[in-house]
Amino acid sequence: MTRVFRLMALVLLALGLQGNVMAAERGTAEQATALVRKAVDYIKTNGRDKAFAEFGNPNGQFKDRDLYIMVYDMKGMNLAHGANAKLIGKDLIQLRDANGTFIIKEFVETAKSKGSGWINYQWPNPVTAAVESKSTYVEKYEDLIVGCGIYK
Repeated sequence: MTRVFRLMALVLLALGLQGNVMAAERGTAEQATALVRKAVDYIKTNGRDKAFAEFGNPNGQFKDRDLYIMVYDMKGMNLAHGANAKLIGKDLIQLRDANGTFIIKEFVETAKSKGSGWINYQWPNPVTAAVESKSTYVEKYEDLIVGCGIYK
């Protein structure tokens, strides 16, 4: 019986450690916000073309675990995407998540009305490939919307 309790304790400990490791592999809200501000500064300093190329670099300074930068214009056109280059150049204003949320429309409305903010929706995690709850911080810079999301 003691052996069973030891085994159960080891399993519970392993599960607890796994949860901590998984949490460490995910970016935080503070890190996402900081990455957006760093991206805006990078655009200001280096120009759009160089910045957008760097945002798409999988080994670049704007890719950290599940954090990446995305950029849209104020009409919903994707201009840069750190996780899916196939989205670049596409008008995504009508893009909805599994719950019917118009994701990019929310980005645009938040940028126009508040200048920055968080939007919640469902989205495939590029690391796990599972659809998860996501919250993206967006910030308006000139006619751009720069964003970075976290998986919850």
